[in-house]
Amino acid sequence: MLTENRGLQTLNLQQMATISDYQKSTVRERQNRFFNETFKRSKVSEIERNLLTIAELCKEHQVTRSAVYKWIYKYSQMRKREHKQVIEPESETRKVLLLKQEVSELQRVIGEKQLKMDFLEKVIELAEAEYGLDIKKKITARPSSGIGQTKGGGQ
Repeated sequence: MLTENRGLQTLNLQQMATISDYQKSTVRERQNRFFNETFKRSKVSEIERNLLTIAELCKEHQVTRSAVYKWIYKYSQMRKREHKQVIEPESETRKVLLLKQEVSELQRVIGEKQLKMDFLEKVIELAEAEYGLDIKKKITARPSSGIGQTKGGGQ
C-alpha cells in the first residue's frame, strides 16, 4: 500500500498543476497532493521578483497561504541572505496601475466625445449661416406640448 501511495503522489506531481485538474480530482487525491521542489522554488522565485503575489498563487493552484509561506521560508533566496521583503504590496500597485489605466481610457473617451460635440456644433453653426435658420434649441423657450395649431394654421 505504501508503494501505491507513493505512486499516487508521483502521479499527482505531474497532474496537479492547474485548478481544472484539481477540481477533477477526488477528495483523497486532493488531500494527498503535493508539489515538487522545483515547482516550489520557481513559485517562490516569482514571488520574490514580484511577478506573482501570494494571493494569485493560492487562487491559481488551490494552495493555502500557510503552505506558500512555508515554501518561502524554506526556499527563499532573500531569506537566506537575511533580506526582508514586503510581499503583498505589489497587488496594491497593480490595482493602482489598473485604476490609472481606466482613468486614462475614460479621459480618452471623454476627449473623443468633446471633439464630436464641437464638430456637431460647428456643423450647426454653418448650417444656420448657410440656410438662415435657427437650428439650435433655445433653453429659455418653453417646449411645445404637441397639442394645438401651429403658427401657419396648418389645417
